[in-house]
Order: sequence, then C-alpha cells, then structure tokens
Amino acid sequence: MSRRRFGDRKDAVLMRKVDSMHFIMPHIFPDRCDNEAFISERIDLSNLEAYLAEKNKDNPEYKYNMFQVIVTAVLKACTLRPRMNIFVKNKHYFMRNELTAAFTVKKIFSDEGGESLAFIHAKEDDNIDTIHEKLYKKILRCKTEGANESTEDAMDIFNKMPFFLSRFIINIVRFLDNHGWIPKALINNDPYHASVLLTNLGSIKLHAGYHHLSNWGTTSVFVIVGERKKRPFYNEDGTFEMKDSIDLGLTVDERIADGYYFSKTVRLLKKLLENPQLLDKPMKEEVEY
Repeated sequence: MSRRRFGDRKDAVLMRKVDSMHFIMPHIFPDRCDNEAFISERIDLSNLEAYLAEKNKDNPEYKYNMFQVIVTAVLKACTLRPRMNIFVKNKHYFMRNELTAAFTVKKIFSDEGGESLAFIHAKEDDNIDTIHEKLYKKILRCKTEGANESTEDAMDIFNKMPFFLSRFIINIVRFLDNHGWIPKALINNDPYHASVLLTNLGSIKLHAGYHHLSNWGTTSVFVIVGERKKRPFYNEDGTFEMKDSIDLGLTVDERIADGYYFSKTVRLLKKLLENPQLLDKPMKEEVEY
C-alpha cells in the first residue's frame, strides 16, 4: 500500500489530477444533494432463475438468492468501473481505499420488527461464492446479535442530551467528517460511508424507486431493487414476451463521472445480472459488454 500523503483521508486517497470541468463542479454545486442523477434499468431474470437452481441443487444450508447475485454484480461492476468508487468531500475528489457495500436487514417482517445493518468489504479476488459466504455471516449476525447496537446506543446518548449540546457535538462531527478526521470507529457501521448502499424494496412488495443522496457521509451510489414480477419485453417487430423481471433504480452523484461512463457501467451491470455465470469469476476479471 502506498504511503499516505498530505491531503489523503484515512479511508481514501486525494485525486490530485482532475480535469477542468470536474474541478469546477464541486465549487458550483458543493452539496451531494445538489447532484443527484437518477437511472432506471429493467432486468430479465430468465437466466438468473436457472443459475440459482444450479447453485442450490445440492441444497446448501444458506441458499443462493437473487439479492446476493445483485450485490455481487454491483460490486463487480464497481471493481471494473473504478470511478464508481469515488466520492466528493469538501470540494475535493477522493478514491476509496476499499470497495464496500451496505444494506439493512429486517430482523422480523412486522411493523415492530427492528432493523440491523450489514456491511461487507469486497476484494478483487472475490466472486459470487465468497460474497455469498460473507453475506451469510453478516445477515446471521444481524438477526441474532444486532450488528449495529453500538450505533443505536450512540444515538440514544445524543437523544438524551440537552438540545443545544447535542447540536453542538453533531456540528463538530460533521466538520470532522468533511475533513476526513472522523474516527473510523464512528463510521464502521454507518451505511452512508459505504461505496454503495443497496435497498431491497422488493422484499417488502414495493416497486423500485430512487434513494436520495446524503450530504452526510461519502456514499455516491445507491441501488434500489424493486419487486419481482412478470413484465412485457418488446421485440423489434412490436411483439412482446412476458418475462420475470426486476426494476433497478440507481441514484448517483453526477460529479464523479460523466453520462457516458454511467451508461457503460449500467450496461455492464445489466450484462452481469442477465448472465450471472460471469459472477463465478473473480471481481477483477474483465467482461465483454
């Protein structure tokens, strides 16, 4: 690992060579919420169904499922398209030291059921099998132990403070976060400091929407997974076929790349999800698309 230089953060390296357009954008639009770009994509699940059946034919204890495939595909797309792992903070561009994904886990599907956070770290040699194992361990821990109880305890402390004091401390924390000085222990369980945050709305029978970006934290990419259902896919002659599908809603910080780069990234993601056998290969292995 290269030596940390002046301007680098604990979690990322300062990008010192930026073209003129990208240099000026954070000065004109300094807040992440000013730079939300929305992208939608519909995915044909025909190949994915057969792929999951093959993966689960030996009846593993923790079965492979669609969400694991989506998480792996998103991480592989971000590995092969590294600008998706950039964030803008304090008007500067940074490339993360790690590639991470975060999502919430509903412990019990009820109005009273609590939520816990799962955070996974991807490596270049990971594939669907290693991500599947990481997800199994994280989700099991979330449902049995409550992986983010320390975060909830910290929020309880702020909630019990006098308002002026809690607001003063939170402003200090925001200042530290803007400059990359916030202690890593405070953000290890914070989804807004992940490379990508995923939300599976399909698991609660909702259509795909779009998640807002947040000025807090560093997350530049949000992926919403919608409900699985049969939808029409049209051929060039105007005929159509009804196929199982999902809709994805992506929200990205448009400052980290241009439209062409985002377009190719979504095209790669679609290729991976509609040809999931590619996920058996390491994250770093290139894909033609």
